[in-house]
Parts: sequence; structure tokens; C-alpha cells
Amino acid sequence: MSRLASVRRLVRYDRRAFESFERSLTRLGWRFAVANREIAHRSLKDTLVHILNVHEAWLVAAAQDRWKEVWANPGRRPAAVRSFADLRGYRQRVWQGVDALMEGIAEAQLDRRVRVPWISGRYTLEDAFYQASFEQAHHLGEVIAVYWQSDRVPPQMMWIPLQTGVRVSVR
Repeated sequence: MSRLASVRRLVRYDRRAFESFERSLTRLGWRFAVANREIAHRSLKDTLVHILNVHEAWLVAAAQDRWKEVWANPGRRPAAVRSFADLRGYRQRVWQGVDALMEGIAEAQLDRRVRVPWISGRYTLEDAFYQASFEQAHHLGEVIAVYWQSDRVPPQMMWIPLQTGVRVSVR
């Protein structure tokens, strides 16, 4: 399998996992979503917004040199996301940006250098894909912990079930 095919699979997985958590949180209600859980980004809603921020920063702003457009948009700030409709709208905008990147990408572009202002060093577009994905996984781990602490079963995030559609218990 080519590196590009692996990246495409990773992006599909990230989207499915994120949307699984978004759907679940929507069912649990806004009060549950915005309660301060003392996790890195306080609430589950703010954690999901942060995950979108990461994808947008690495795969839209840095990868496509769209910094001005991304940073100028106030809808990306957690305080601006005041409803599930706002969250859904932000998610759709981020994934449209990622889709734009994926449309014309060739494997050789994975070696292209990208930069973000908060991390020094040299890294590639391929690194950016993995950075966004692994950071999402880490933050979804926080969300999973809140689910278990609240006596709720978390949404599915396992790689194989989300790739194949096979139903597997998360317990």
C-alpha cells in the first residue's frame, strides 16, 4: 500500500471517529457537552472544537497556506461554538478544507515541508496528517474517560470496526 493510500485511510478513519463522538454527544445533550470536566480543554464540546482546530491548523492553514482565512474566522474559537448546529457547521467547514487538500494530492507532495508557528523544526505534509490524527486520538481518549466516569458507554473509535462497519462492543 502506498503512503498516500495510508494517509487517505487515516483521514477517513479520523472523520468517522470524530463524527461518531459528535453524534453521541448530541444525543447526550448540550448541558452534558459543555460541563467542565477538568480535562485539557475543560468540556467535551471544547475538546471536539480543539480537535477540529488541530485538523484545520495542520491540514488547511499550514498544508494549503490558508493562514489568513483560517485565523480570521471567529467561528473556530470554542466560545463561538454555542450549539450543536455551530459545531456541525465548523466540522463541515474543516472537512471541506481537508477534502480540498485530498482532491489534488499526489504521493510526492507528502514529502513537502509544512510549517506552523508553534513548533520549530522541519516536518512534512505526511507528518501533519499523522500529527492531526494522533492528537485527535489522544483527545478522544480524554472524552472516553469522561464517558466511563459518567457511567456511559463511549462511541466506537476502534480502527477495524470504523473501517469495515463491523459492530464490536467497546467494553
